[in-house]
Amino acid sequence: MATVAETGTKLDLYRELARQLRIDSIRCSTAAASGHPTSSLSAADLIAVLLAGHLRYDFGQPDNPANDHLIFSKGHASPLVYAMFKAAGAINDDELMTFRKLGSRLEGHPTPILPWVDVATGSLGQGLPIGVGIALAGKRPLDAPYHVWVLVGDSETAEGSVWEAFDHAGHEGLSNLTAIVDVNRLGQRGPTELEWDMGAYAARVRAFGIDPIVIDGHDLAEIDDAYARARAAERPTAVLARTVKGKGVSFIENKEGWHGKALDPDQAKQAIAELGGETRSRTFPVAKPERWERPSMQRTGSLALRTYTEPIATRKAYGEALAALGAARKDVVVLDAEVSNSTHAEDFKKTAPERFFEMYIAEQQMVAAAVGMQVVDLVPFASTFAAFFTRAYDFIRMAAISRAQIRLAGSHAGVSIGEDGPSQMGLEDLAMMRAVHGSTVLYPSDGNQTAKLVAQMADRDGITYLRTTREKTPIIYDKGESFPIGGSKVVRGGSNKDRATIVAAGITLHEALKAVDVLAHEDIPVRVIDLYTVKPIDGDTLADAARATGGRVVVVEDHWAEGGIGDAVLAALAERGFRDLRYKHLAVRKMPGSGKPAEMLDDAGLSTVHIVRAVKALLG
Repeated sequence: MATVAETGTKLDLYRELARQLRIDSIRCSTAAASGHPTSSLSAADLIAVLLAGHLRYDFGQPDNPANDHLIFSKGHASPLVYAMFKAAGAINDDELMTFRKLGSRLEGHPTPILPWVDVATGSLGQGLPIGVGIALAGKRPLDAPYHVWVLVGDSETAEGSVWEAFDHAGHEGLSNLTAIVDVNRLGQRGPTELEWDMGAYAARVRAFGIDPIVIDGHDLAEIDDAYARARAAERPTAVLARTVKGKGVSFIENKEGWHGKALDPDQAKQAIAELGGETRSRTFPVAKPERWERPSMQRTGSLALRTYTEPIATRKAYGEALAALGAARKDVVVLDAEVSNSTHAEDFKKTAPERFFEMYIAEQQMVAAAVGMQVVDLVPFASTFAAFFTRAYDFIRMAAISRAQIRLAGSHAGVSIGEDGPSQMGLEDLAMMRAVHGSTVLYPSDGNQTAKLVAQMADRDGITYLRTTREKTPIIYDKGESFPIGGSKVVRGGSNKDRATIVAAGITLHEALKAVDVLAHEDIPVRVIDLYTVKPIDGDTLADAARATGGRVVVVEDHWAEGGIGDAVLAALAERGFRDLRYKHLAVRKMPGSGKPAEMLDDAGLSTVHIVRAVKALLG
């Protein structure tokens, strides 16, 4: 048991560190003339105690698998993040003062361009859900000793994703996760919803299976005790800290109108004087984790993909390819949003149940957990209906900023799903996934192609999206075919006699092939391109085909007209200087209803007869 003298020495260390964190937060944001110093000051005591007393992290080896994880979900408190890195000796004062300057690693909100930052934050409500993913990985496939700490702002608890995270943490019993909620009462434009009603916060988290620890967020002894209890807890915890925004500086403490405003040089001088004057650039000791060997993720054997000769839905081929990946690789994990019997992710669950994560109908949490799992070098695949990824789009956008490596599969795409109607039809997914920085967008048309693409997804950098089809589709390709990402396939034609080019993928490729057979009876040879990689697009093959067929191009896609395959094809041709184009774009242009799949394709103008008419119209 610590003596009074030892306790006093420890609290003095915390106090001195908190003072330096506050001063450096003011200094760097004033130098940048922008930033969020008041949000940093409220949490300075919380971070000081964590850094010097409870975090187990080797800043010299940020890839140490035993390191704790600290996520600033309130990413706007970045001055505090960078002041903390300076205090730990990870950066020096010169770099601290480059905050928010062009070319600096210290961006306005933290990103993994810094090796001590796991994920990008700044879009509120995301840090805790990602922390859940890291904690899930630590608890189950890795059995890791690390603890996950997430600093959450009180304003962001209005986001539903925060409660998805609390719900899943409670359900899974993630005792290795602690949310530190900085309840400073003031948001951007004024008071928060609950202000300082600590009882309400406690009741809410308790209802989700989280143990609340309510403290004075500026009482260093209380903070110290709370963190010790949290680390030793048998259930997930939330340290609910009542704090004061702008703490330590009299003229901004608990004052409205200061959110996101830097102090000017004179104000900064006064504030630093109140905090005790300039502090030297002291480095504070941070405890390193005990040595831990990560379980071997060595591949267990060659990948045994199934070969298909009979019609099969690409969603089913996706599930079977996942199962094969799971058998060959221990680092592959699969998440699903309670539709695994439709996406067929359940096939993976049957073969590797310990690496399957049921996220229930919480798509934001599912994508966030996938991002968290790739932080610890797992290979996550996440699946749901294509339409429902729209709910998690901000998480996908932020995953790109995090330089995350995640794989997403959207089933039930397009009007071809049939009777379920438009609420279930993914008709925006190609557009939104194409718009994600560095993304890969794949759209297979048969089982063999699907399997080969899924295998490549596992080693693909960035965010990869696979669009699958509900209906069974005929087999086009044999087992010997290869499908390099970034390529396409000329599946019909290819001679100088071709009079038009049809570009399609997925379900519409099969309609296009039927149209070619009809046109052949009328002695109209046509080239058909299977654009199985929508992004990065195979523009050279498209341009060659367009030139060879007199600029006559028909694009057929089961997607809204905006932002999908048609726009991708036009952009690729324009980039290659193609000007003489006669173009028809068959896409979904009216709100669909319900009906049989074939009826829906015909009603949307995507069936064989419409493709034949489009080609003939181009030929006059």
